[in-house]
Amino acid sequence: MGLFALCLAFLADVATAGDWHRWRGPNGNGISDETGWLAKWSDDGPKRLWKAKVGTGFSSITVSDGRAYTMGNSGRGRGKEQDTVFCFDAATGKELWSHSYGAKLDPKYYDGGTSATPTIDGANVYTLSKDGLLICFAAIDGKVKWQKDVAKAVKAKRPTWGYASSPVIINDALLVNVGTYGTCLDKNTGDIIWQTGGAVSGYSSMVPYVRDGQREVVLFAAEEVVALDPKTGKKRWGYPWETKYGVNSADPIMLGDMVFISSGYNRGCALLKVSGGKATKIWENKNMCNHFNACVLIDGHLYGFSGNTGRGTLRCLEMATGKMKWEEKSFGGFGALQAIGQKLLIISNQGELVVAETNPDEFTEISRAQVTGPKCWTTPVLSNGRVYCRNSRGDLICLDLSAK
Repeated sequence: MGLFALCLAFLADVATAGDWHRWRGPNGNGISDETGWLAKWSDDGPKRLWKAKVGTGFSSITVSDGRAYTMGNSGRGRGKEQDTVFCFDAATGKELWSHSYGAKLDPKYYDGGTSATPTIDGANVYTLSKDGLLICFAAIDGKVKWQKDVAKAVKAKRPTWGYASSPVIINDALLVNVGTYGTCLDKNTGDIIWQTGGAVSGYSSMVPYVRDGQREVVLFAAEEVVALDPKTGKKRWGYPWETKYGVNSADPIMLGDMVFISSGYNRGCALLKVSGGKATKIWENKNMCNHFNACVLIDGHLYGFSGNTGRGTLRCLEMATGKMKWEEKSFGGFGALQAIGQKLLIISNQGELVVAETNPDEFTEISRAQVTGPKCWTTPVLSNGRVYCRNSRGDLICLDLSAK
């Protein structure tokens, strides 16, 4: 089995074809293998199937076994502030269950609300709050199986904007970016398997990977990118990377022995080469500054939003050299994207849904339609012919992109 195939076999959990059961999809790279979906629309845009209110936040949507999950916060002026985890019928939007717990909106220079995305693992759903509360739910009815204040348990210092990592599962291990280099728990009990200290964490999720036949998890810590042994938490390698306000948010992207990292506030990006226990820089520039969401890597080229919110543009970078191939400014200053095969599914800051080719020579738009209102920083998700989009104020919509 080749390296790339081995990585996919390791990353992809058991899930129904077309399901999107974790942040950045079953392969953890923001790329869907789904086929039979509609990329070209009429002038009216895709048909809306349903709409729901899910509260303030930026959590994305996960889909498994005919159910869609997300999170949001009740916000100010609506009584007690609380987060709510929602489970909907993915086709109809019927609310199947919800669970709320006390949590502040915490709008520091932005809307506030939830950041992490629910993770589905068979019969269980896992969520992480901005304060470090980790909950395991029964997917069928939302019953709480266990919960743990991970931040309190490991005595971790809270990041300025709270914890944002979505839970990652490897066999029976449950990993979250809480503490210096993250924390690992038993997914069945919530018992801590290993921890790495109580320093402030970064904002990325952990990314499972196989390098030189060894499993590791790569993550953005507050001041560096690191790789850990997922069984022990032992640090395999690290490379220093400090960003203003400690905002290392975008998940690292790996290919063979190469690691691409990027952050906002004009910090820029770099390509690293990992050999043994050391990472060395191949190149570094400011051609891609991912404020929150990571790029997608297609055929040696990176596609993503560069620049802070309100000033961002969609860009294409050649991974090997860091050369910017093109820049597109028609997305209202920010956005988020998913790749489906050789196409990009993009939501603009203003709520336009766009399909474009993954063309490194020029931006090639296929379709565009206004589907919701601003502010849209959350990655859209295509799953089983339906696309799910949300904005910061909690408008969740489901659109029909099935090819009929």
